[in-house]
Formats: sequence, structure tokens, C-alpha cells
Amino acid sequence: MRGNAAGWIDMDTTIDFSGTRPSPPLWLLAELTYRCPLHCAFCYNPVDFASHGAELDTDTWQDVITQARRMGAAQIGFSGGEPLVRDDLETLVEHARELGFYTNLITSGVGLNETRIARLKEAGLDHIQLSFQDSTRELNDFVSSTKTFELKHRVARLIKAYGYPMVLNCVLHRYNLPHVGQIIDMALEMGADYLELANTQYYGWAMLNRDQLMPTSEQLKEAEATVNRYRERVGDRCRILFVVPDYFEVRPKACMNGWGSVFLGIAPDGTALPCHAARSLPGLDLPRVQDASLADIWYHSHAFNAFRGDGWMREPCRSCDERETDHGGCRCQAYLLTGDAAATDPVCAKSAHHGQIEQVVTLARRTARDDQVQPLIFRSRDNSLRLG
Repeated sequence: MRGNAAGWIDMDTTIDFSGTRPSPPLWLLAELTYRCPLHCAFCYNPVDFASHGAELDTDTWQDVITQARRMGAAQIGFSGGEPLVRDDLETLVEHARELGFYTNLITSGVGLNETRIARLKEAGLDHIQLSFQDSTRELNDFVSSTKTFELKHRVARLIKAYGYPMVLNCVLHRYNLPHVGQIIDMALEMGADYLELANTQYYGWAMLNRDQLMPTSEQLKEAEATVNRYRERVGDRCRILFVVPDYFEVRPKACMNGWGSVFLGIAPDGTALPCHAARSLPGLDLPRVQDASLADIWYHSHAFNAFRGDGWMREPCRSCDERETDHGGCRCQAYLLTGDAAATDPVCAKSAHHGQIEQVVTLARRTARDDQVQPLIFRSRDNSLRLG
């Protein structure tokens, strides 16, 4: 497998896996919808989401869930958009739970009232992850372009009242990194068991807003030091996860633990995704669940085999002794920054394109220093139609 000079993926290339059969997917992400009441400027949904096809119906989703479980998938995440806009969410949760899935709802909290959470509890939902945008009403509501701060606090209390582990998520960026200590305090006051402080990954809408969202290295170091102080103080009372943004690393993360290795995503229109941002890769003929079985998609489709293993790698990845650890990094990031999906992830210091990463970080420092504030482009249907 090679990317050609234009960065497109050659669909006619034969891939040799030396007779090995990939392991089955373990994690199924069911992106039930791209509809969402929030308009977050860092959303990873595709910018052109408004032009995608109709959502899968209940029966098709149930069939997808059944197939994934038969293949060996153990955990399912219901996501979006906002999955609570689907009236059949409880039906899908119940179906997944009856099959033996560990079920996880990833939500903004909008739409989760007491009636709904009681029905989800009865359906067997195991886990709820609630997102906040900040510890202050002003920034929380600004970044999502909606007034949801008080609502999220009410939902957090409901989650605790119904016996769920309190799992909070806050996406970090230049605007809220200075508030990390306050965000942790807010989580502790809510009785959070887990707090994921996930620095923005620059795909989708976040890529459009990268120059305004990218923090400085000084902000990041200070925030990480704050997190470490809280970890020492809090101990096991709340597990605090801090995910460093790729742009500040010298080695890439093992994206999805390897392409087509663990993760299987299904988009609202039935498109099967080896990773969240796979739609961004030109020439990758992504299969749909309406046209093929999940097993055929996972094991035999060209899209899911495109970057499996290391046969597609070029130098310096091909001879690198770290290739089994990072799997060459993120294919989507490689394409977005170099125009070539088969290139070494530019996050890696061994990449010939690593200088691009350094330039972006330098620009972030200059922009923040000079207070060069530009309007954010918020996720909305109108903006999607205009930009997509």
C-alpha cells in the first residue's frame, strides 16, 4: 500500500499480510447521529457532516450491534453528535446489553432528564461520560455557542443519583488550559470518579480553528504541572487523565492502537470507519454496513486493510525499531499535514515534515503573545453546508 504523489491511496495495490488474520474489533463506536444541540469549535465530526446521507434506522443499528458482538467486540460507545436526540437510544442500549456488551453513553448532557436516565438505567446502560467545556459559565457556553452550564451541573447530579460512576470529560485548548485547576476542583465537588482532560486533537472543526485553539508550550507545561500536583493530593479519590496534544510530542501516539486493530466506528449513515477522521483520506473507499457484513468489512475491505501491519510503511518508519509501538502514528494527521496518507506522522522527530509541527507551535506562541484573536468557526449545519 502506497500513497501516490497526490496523497491519494492506490486502491489497486496488493497487500501481503503473510497469511495472518487480524484480531476482531474490541471497541465499537456507534455514532448514531451528527445532530447536536451544541456547536463546539473543536468538534471532531467531519466539517461536511450536513451533506452526509440519512441516519441508519433502528433495525439496521440492531443488526450492526449483533454482528459486532458475534465477531467478538466487547464494548460499545453510543456517540454522535448527541446520541440523546435519537428516540430509540434506550432500545439500542437494551439490545447491546442483552448481547453482553459493556455499554457507554458519550453525551453533552442535553436531553438527559430524570425520565430519560431512568429508562436508560432500566435498559442496562453501564456508563455515562459527561462533557464540560470549562469550569466557568462564560467560557463553557462560549466555546459550545450554547447556554448549557447549569444544565450540565443538573445532569451531573442525576448521574450520581442513579448510581453511575461519575466520568467527566473536558477538551482542553488555549482558552481553558489556564483553568485546569478550577476544572479539577469542579470535578471533585461533583464527586467525579474519573476526569479526562483531553487536549484538543486537530481534526474536523478543530483543524479549522487550530490557530485559535492551539495552546502555547508554556500553557501546556503549567497545566500539566497543576494536574500532577492535584494527582498527588487527590490520590485514588479521582483518577485524572491528562492527554498531551500530539503537536507537543516528538513521537506519535499509537493511533487507535493500530489501524484496523481494535477500533471499529460506524458513522450515522452506515459508513464504517477505521478511525474517527478516516473520511478525510482521499481515495479510501470506505465501505457501508448496508452493502457488506461487518466481518467482510473488517477482514476483507481494502479500507480496513490499507494501513494494517507495516507493509505500507516507508522510511524512516519501515526500519524504525519503534514501529511496533506507535504503528507509524496517525494516518489522518499525516495526510492533513503532508498531503500523503502514507507519510510518517509529522509529530515524529524523525519525519522530514516535523518542522511543520514546530512552525504551528511557534505560531501559537506568537498569536497568543500578540493577542491576535480571530473569530472561531462554530460547528453548525449552516457552516457545514457553506464550508463542506
